[in-house]
Amino acid sequence: MPTLMVSISGIRGIIGDGLDPQQLVKFTSAYADFIGKGRIVVGRDARISGEMVRMITCGTLLSKGIDVVDIGIVPTPTVQLAVKNSDASGGIAITASHNPNEWNALKLLNETGQFMSPAENLELLKILDAKSNKFESWDQLGTYEFDRSALQNHTASVLKLRNINPDAIRKRKFRVVADCVNGAGVYVIPDLLRSFGCEVIEMNCEKTGIFPRLPEPLPENLTDTMKAVKENNADLGIVVDPDVDRLVLITEKGEPFGEEYTIVQAIRFILSKERGNVVVNLSTTRAADDICAQSGVKLFRSPVGEANVVKKMKEAEAIIGGEGSGGVIYPELHFGRDALVGTAITLQHLTEFGGTLSELKKSLPGYHIAKRKFEIGNADPDSIIERLTGKLSGSSKNSEDGLRIDFEDHWVHFRKSNTEPIIRIVTEAKNQEDAERYSLKYSGEIKSLLGSV
Repeated sequence: MPTLMVSISGIRGIIGDGLDPQQLVKFTSAYADFIGKGRIVVGRDARISGEMVRMITCGTLLSKGIDVVDIGIVPTPTVQLAVKNSDASGGIAITASHNPNEWNALKLLNETGQFMSPAENLELLKILDAKSNKFESWDQLGTYEFDRSALQNHTASVLKLRNINPDAIRKRKFRVVADCVNGAGVYVIPDLLRSFGCEVIEMNCEKTGIFPRLPEPLPENLTDTMKAVKENNADLGIVVDPDVDRLVLITEKGEPFGEEYTIVQAIRFILSKERGNVVVNLSTTRAADDICAQSGVKLFRSPVGEANVVKKMKEAEAIIGGEGSGGVIYPELHFGRDALVGTAITLQHLTEFGGTLSELKKSLPGYHIAKRKFEIGNADPDSIIERLTGKLSGSSKNSEDGLRIDFEDHWVHFRKSNTEPIIRIVTEAKNQEDAERYSLKYSGEIKSLLGSV
């Protein structure tokens, strides 16, 4: 069957197998009706289908009487920042993030440059269900302009962040391997690193839009990159996903720094400069709790997903937040995961730390995560998680997003998938063996519940 996923952030699917021109027109038209009138910022990642999707999306907006500001091939956070810093009524980032080449998507933003809230999403879905198909006459069409300044503005804003000292970073003369997976990062990450005085060894930085490997920045997909860091005697590796909202680091030893620890080191650095609340999601490492406790500040947890983290950050008036997938959210610039911001914070942190990236990692609280998917067939995932809530006990429970239970020596988070008949199990402990052992234990708990149905 054709694949098309509809979520709070927009629509995502396989080109030619679910995400076709008719669906693009349908969703873009509904989004235009939701916006009403005004200007929409449109940017895309570098994948091959992006130009086709861009043309259909921009054409549909124009036909609805919406003015379009096209900012070209840019990171998703660049679209977010461009909306925030303008009088635009919204934005569309055309990207399927870390999905493979055949996928694409529309990520829909509100007038603040953030992903639409649950209430806004419900309103959009009502418009979509109403099947409104009204387009404007020839003399009421929107206007189109191409703006080449968005990337430069984004980079300039990062260089001016108050806790970032470009001159100090330049003195370190970092040698960096930059792996941009031939995505939107090619257009900005190497230049950003050079702005910080780094010697850059480019890897997968061709403007082809064809991903040379699986694009999600997981260790199993980065074996060649890790090898390149060590062979080139680099100080670190910088890896981004196709739309540059996730940042993954590689140490000078050619070893993973750990995607969970991108946000942990960022939190520690910002808290060394100022005190304030912090927000991460429910699946993020307990190391974030330890760092906040050491600094005497509060850490809040939100359901998984950028929109949820941002919502909680605003409620808690957090000074930094993010997700353990390599996403850093620093509201001084904007409320969105941003690998440019994460890169700047990392370089500044490493500069002030004075040692190597592997030594920086050793100075952080050490935990290990195991992730597992458990297939549940036709069983009701909500019912299973509810029964787990009654069956398992710990020092604390959180049911905002599935079920997270904290124990003295580990924690576990159960989450249902909205697209597959599975329950995700995330466990964390002080060593990998215990994390895997607990993961198997909780898989057994679900298996026993399925057997009793």
